[in-house]
Amino acid sequence: MIQVAIVDDHQIVRTGFRELLSEDSGINIAFEAANGDEVLEKLRTAQCDVLLLDISLPGKSGVDVLRAVRQRHPEIKVLILSGFPEESYALAMIKNGANGYLCKDCERDELLRAIRMVSAGRRYVSARTAELLADEMSGERSGVLHEALSDRELQVFLRLARGESVSDIAGQLHLSVKTISTYRSRVTEKLNVSSNAELATYALRHGLITE
Repeated sequence: MIQVAIVDDHQIVRTGFRELLSEDSGINIAFEAANGDEVLEKLRTAQCDVLLLDISLPGKSGVDVLRAVRQRHPEIKVLILSGFPEESYALAMIKNGANGYLCKDCERDELLRAIRMVSAGRRYVSARTAELLADEMSGERSGVLHEALSDRELQVFLRLARGESVSDIAGQLHLSVKTISTYRSRVTEKLNVSSNAELATYALRHGLITE
């Protein structure tokens, strides 16, 4: 029996996936969570094999949760189930430790196949993500700049793009203001921008945040 947790801030989405997965006798819903803090708290005591994780969460984002799970619970497989298309996040999330990436409009059979595959210790790559990877490897697609960011840099970048201040980010991530400022400098250099406004513009242009 595969123990699956569903993490999404929309009740109707969690209910839909729970009902869909409950039809499979080989899957049990370990728990649901509506935000990053809730899922990390529940993972302290609940058994979980596969975490279905949305990227857009209040407070801690899916990027934050992925980093925390990789550090604290490396045995748990993380399958990103996002409303953002593969072009926006798939390669970045996989490079930073996700075991797979699916869009929320995927078919039931594909979701079940992905859960079983990552549970067995393999990565799940959708047809579109496989195409992106193949294009990148063949040189037909030059990877977008944010795919080169580390998980911590991606965390800081997305928070800055959403308008959070350096001091607020330092408090949320339990790091010093100086450390966050250093990450900000690395991000602006890697993305070839010079201001927070340009960071936000980049994020919007690449579909990483919504207006």
